Amino acid sequence: MNLTVNGNTKLFQDIKTVTDLLITLNLEPETVVVEHNTTIIQPGSFDSAHLAEGDQVEIIRFVGGG
Repeated sequence: MNLTVNGNTKLFQDIKTVTDLLITLNLEPETVVVEHNTTIIQPGSFDSAHLAEGDQVEIIRFVGGG
């Protein structure tokens, strides 16, 4: 399925949910904020947030520092 992630269109295999996408991208769910088609997805809903062909996803990572 083709998804636009952070402005880049990519082809993904076997992706059904936001959780699947995060696993594929090697991202820890606790360290990101996800926007799916302009809607912020709550971390507890990543498993039930289904993705479809052409969806747009923005992922913002938390970065610690001092």
